[in-house]
Amino acid sequence: MTELAKTFDPAEIESRWYAHWEGQGLFRPARDEAVPFTIVMPPPNVTGSLHIGHALDVTLQDILVRHARLQGKDALWVVGTDHAGIATQMVVERRLDAEQKKRTDFTREEFIERVWDWKRESGGQITQQLRRLGASCDWANERFTMDEGFSKAVTHVFVELHKRGLLYRDKRLVNWDPHFQTAISDLEVETREVQGKFWTLRYPLADGAAEDGITHIEVATTRPETMLADMAVAVHPDDERYTALIGRMVALPITGRQVPIVADEHADPELGSGAVKITPGHDFNDYEVGKRAGYKAGEMLNMLDGAGRIVQCGGIPEELLGLDRFEARKRVVELIEAEGALVKVEDRTIATPYGDRSGVVIEPWLTDQWYVDAATLAKPAIEAVKSGAIRIVPETWAKTWFNWLENIQPWCVSRQLWWGHRIPAWFDTAGEIYVAETEKEAKALAPGKTLRRDDDVLDTWFSSALWPFATLGWPEQSAELTRHYPNDVLVSGFDILFFWDARMAMQGIEFMGEVPWKTLYLHGLVRDANGQKMSKSKGNTVDPLGLIDRFGADALRFTMAAMESQGRDIKLDEKRVEGYRNFATKLWNAARFLQGNGVGASGSIAAPQATLPVNRWIIGEVVETLAKLDRALADLRFDEAANTIYQFAWATFCDWYVELVKGAFDDETRAVAAWAFDQILVMLHPLMPFITEELWHAMGERPYDLIAAQWPAPEAAIDSLASTRVKSLIAVVDGVRTLRAEMNIPWTAELSPRIVRSSAPLEQVGDVIALMGLFNPQLQRMAKLGNPTEASDVPLNSAQIDVNGVTIAFPLGDAIDLDAERSRLEKAISAVEKDRDSLAARLANPAFAERAKPEAVEKARADHDARAAEAERLSAALARLG
Repeated sequence: MTELAKTFDPAEIESRWYAHWEGQGLFRPARDEAVPFTIVMPPPNVTGSLHIGHALDVTLQDILVRHARLQGKDALWVVGTDHAGIATQMVVERRLDAEQKKRTDFTREEFIERVWDWKRESGGQITQQLRRLGASCDWANERFTMDEGFSKAVTHVFVELHKRGLLYRDKRLVNWDPHFQTAISDLEVETREVQGKFWTLRYPLADGAAEDGITHIEVATTRPETMLADMAVAVHPDDERYTALIGRMVALPITGRQVPIVADEHADPELGSGAVKITPGHDFNDYEVGKRAGYKAGEMLNMLDGAGRIVQCGGIPEELLGLDRFEARKRVVELIEAEGALVKVEDRTIATPYGDRSGVVIEPWLTDQWYVDAATLAKPAIEAVKSGAIRIVPETWAKTWFNWLENIQPWCVSRQLWWGHRIPAWFDTAGEIYVAETEKEAKALAPGKTLRRDDDVLDTWFSSALWPFATLGWPEQSAELTRHYPNDVLVSGFDILFFWDARMAMQGIEFMGEVPWKTLYLHGLVRDANGQKMSKSKGNTVDPLGLIDRFGADALRFTMAAMESQGRDIKLDEKRVEGYRNFATKLWNAARFLQGNGVGASGSIAAPQATLPVNRWIIGEVVETLAKLDRALADLRFDEAANTIYQFAWATFCDWYVELVKGAFDDETRAVAAWAFDQILVMLHPLMPFITEELWHAMGERPYDLIAAQWPAPEAAIDSLASTRVKSLIAVVDGVRTLRAEMNIPWTAELSPRIVRSSAPLEQVGDVIALMGLFNPQLQRMAKLGNPTEASDVPLNSAQIDVNGVTIAFPLGDAIDLDAERSRLEKAISAVEKDRDSLAARLANPAFAERAKPEAVEKARADHDARAAEAERLSAALARLG
């Protein structure tokens, strides 16, 4: 046994134990014959640093893998980092800026070597931060999405998809980032509300007025410069105002180019003029209208180059060519106004797409890219959820899964970057494409031809979609792959359900013939204490490393688990983290108390033999707690798991058992206390690994570390009689303590319990009398009660409590000034009820509910409930006085 320090210091413990676990290889003990359990960590960006979302995601995974390890399973937690194409290239280009150099000052190969240099020096900082959180991953086999083996898998998948007709090159609209000059995914686009303008333009009919005298059509736009590439004006087919105009031509201002009026249900007769300009090369909705109007993608006009500058696409004046899109906007408006074609300008708040890394406005841009036939790959992924091969938790997300996959669009997988998996495709001088895993194989497909490799790289989501099987050695049929695919559980944020989770399902089923994991657990977002989404601009982000520095990793982990309720976001209040730090301190002090009473490490996994009711009760409580904990973990109810072990450790063991046996530590009690405390440490270990490992060893010599211990197996029955008796004892003590606190009864005053015979059947009264006799020493010590006596009725001026339907009265005449106490309680009740009623009136006012901020309404509701509860408590105390 090692004497514990008076003060719990998590920092020293955490660094020491993590180094020990990793150094001893305890995150992946050799268990070749054991049942496998496999989980893969969503690979964080190599450029990243630990944020609060990572802390939640990783904590939940670590709970599952530590629990599986304690169950004796061959627990594999795959870990690694993503090469993060744009993010990493941006970091390295910023370093070059500091050297007054540009990427284009280097060859592609030279630049890529610079990136690898950065990766070796600075990449992977997040993996060290994950260790601080306690992540027990298989670091000995850490992967990187551009390591040699993984790159081989990525290339193989690309070529195979192309052979199977599931990957092709096409011209379509993409989200284009003019700063990085690359296509980006929807996830890399953030929508901001910005103040802008709404311009209404007049397009004249090209061949004169219509029969009804109409000479023009009015259209409105937030991007007037795009009119240079308009290819139609759309009206609703049922809009009688324009029926006669369908098929006629309008002449565009500035260019004079003529475009047709087409019928399409995209035009809403209720909005504006009911007519909309159609620019299929620069708007996603217009692209679909253009296709329905009969335009092929190659025929759609593109008025911008990759940097967002104006290029010629038909009649554009020389003065506009080469202008940036926003400079062109100003000049286009001036030219339209000079023609008399500007009808009006309105101020408008506009939802505008921005690149999350570049910070520039994203442009829908028509370009040639590589696409995966996602609709075909999605069908088996849809069926996998319908059949139960994949269980989605919470089930409510299954509907979202189906909605997205049933309406999925082709997946653009090419990016115009240098850092990443270069696309294994070669072009000859005539533009023919040859897809192969190596240049040698490509040349074999094009004998005698000069080939040029595609400059583009693959979207990082393409490579990370292979994570569950490519990390296990695929395309080689390794022993690890056979043993650990499919994985057991994937823990993921719901925000990457489409970008990563669904794509893993599609690729896993396509190439492995099986789903990648049996269960998909989707957690919510971590928000601030007021429920607001965290953002740097709001200044409400939380640094998990700062919380670890202040409160310890165990406290942060327990907070994440305790607040993770399926289907709900987490409102992170720092006070909760502080509260669970206090929980760790409570355990620490309990261990010190046990040590001081000769309690050490238990030598038994099964429960010790016991005769005393209090010991038989605590053994039963361990059995019940374990059953609840097992159910919670099986159902992935992390909040229930945390609450179950918290209530048992804090309230049942530390508050009640320890106090009940205080001063009465015989050999039996020491054995039971040691065993019960061991069970707490094992059950709590997945949630709070550091302090539990420290206390495990401090309590005595152990044949193994706690991380490699055995999950509890009490092999004990619940003694219902002992349980009933001890719970009744606790009810008496708790009731008397509440009574003393509410009625200002000094703790020096001994109370004389009167058991009221008329309050319940004789048998129940007798049970309470026997109970108070059996536990008389504890009642004297814990509640300062005298010997119980019977009474025919409740004595005058008595306070009362109810235990198992039996009234126990306590005459108060000698303990307090009854009149003064009644007066105090009446005044307190009046004040609290006044506050309660005022808050109720405010909440009932519709104006308050509609105009106040949601957090203000929520606070008012919480304050009202607290005042109402306080009024009930005080009224009950007054009623006790009779």
